[in-house]
Amino acid sequence: MTPLEIRSSLSLASIYGLRMLGMFLILPIFAIYAEGLPGSPSAFQVGLALGAYGLTQALFQLPFGMLSDRYGRKNIIYIGLLLFALGSFVSGYSNDIHIIILGRAIQGAGAISAAITALVADLTRDEHRTKAMAMIGATIGITFALSLMGAPLLNKLIGVPGIFILTGLLSLLAILVVRFVVPTPLTLTTSKVLKASQPSFKSILKNTQLSRLNFGIFALHAAQMAMFIVVPIALATSGGLDVNQHWKVYLPVLLSSFVFMVPIIILSEKFDKSKLVFISSIFLMLIAQLMFGVLIHVFWGLIASLFVYFVAFNILEASLPSLISKIAPPSAKGTAIGVYNTCQSLGVFFGGLLGGFLADLGGSFSVFSFCAILMTLWATFALSMKAPPAIKTLMFMIKNKSLLKNTKQLALIELKLQEMKGVRDVMILLEEGRVMLKVNKHETIHEASIIQLLGGKHGVSQ
Repeated sequence: MTPLEIRSSLSLASIYGLRMLGMFLILPIFAIYAEGLPGSPSAFQVGLALGAYGLTQALFQLPFGMLSDRYGRKNIIYIGLLLFALGSFVSGYSNDIHIIILGRAIQGAGAISAAITALVADLTRDEHRTKAMAMIGATIGITFALSLMGAPLLNKLIGVPGIFILTGLLSLLAILVVRFVVPTPLTLTTSKVLKASQPSFKSILKNTQLSRLNFGIFALHAAQMAMFIVVPIALATSGGLDVNQHWKVYLPVLLSSFVFMVPIIILSEKFDKSKLVFISSIFLMLIAQLMFGVLIHVFWGLIASLFVYFVAFNILEASLPSLISKIAPPSAKGTAIGVYNTCQSLGVFFGGLLGGFLADLGGSFSVFSFCAILMTLWATFALSMKAPPAIKTLMFMIKNKSLLKNTKQLALIELKLQEMKGVRDVMILLEEGRVMLKVNKHETIHEASIIQLLGGKHGVSQ
């Protein structure tokens, strides 16, 4: 990865992690905090306060993704972070459960996951995309582990209201990170010249390859929410661990799973085995759910099941958005990722709803049977998916620096580049003064013509 790709991936992963921090930090402590609120809120109200975040995320992911295609990724991310900060302050400065529910809903309304993921895709080459997504996936896992460790300590120091306010302040700080640290790509695919060729929203929904991936993220997160209704209780009963000690299990399991995940992802990209690794990970997730169903009441069996689960989860969490960004039409990437993130949020909502119902109805075995059915369906759908296109990236310097100040001329150059045989996508990076082309690996590209078009004699390909 280039320094720009590394900087882009790490900085955007930190923004993504902040979003998850706002959700994870209050999970271990909010129910206890709510018991002391005026009016003694019901369990339903407590659940609504926790779930309102995911529900509004589901409602606003798609609109924000579509808007990012039209008005720019960063502009939409700014708006989302401001909404997240506003919701955090509303929740932090009130002890009324109804106002807190409203604040949580406002937090979720700042649904910028699609815009962030699309920006990562804009700023990274296809062969390094999964690595970038893996950074985000790792950030989510680490944020989850840190939240389990840090929530009790922060609760003791500043309380739940203080945690809300802290996440609001971090959200405002994140705006500065997006403005000054994250590079700004020049994407001309939303210019007036090209708007007519943008795929319709209906065509994105009818794309069967994208639909398979959308069902996958729904199943992955529905299973996650359902299983974590019973796994913490199992850790307490089978291992005798207090809730404040659960991090002692999660942290080493997560870290060891990352050790296995990273080389698998690197090798899958290097040898073009992404479909094989992807489908194998779904079956590994199915095995994890079956292990949970059988070994849930045996402490070390539970640890083994968690390890298998997190290896599969981390690979799938990194692979899914990478595959979406490769398959989606370039000019509708934000829309496609918006649909994808909507399915993810719906999975969180329905997984929690059905998981709780099944746990009451038939215990943990019913929950893991439900999860295993989801994984079986997903594996069935995934077997017939097409392998992602074999793409490589060519990078050329813009030798004629006057072009960097002439947007109209760059738009014409982009159109000419897109018309070349074998070229799938064009991205112009003003900050680096380069043009990045995504091309079919098996096509011969006339590099001399591209170099001449950019006003130079020499190009650099990668």
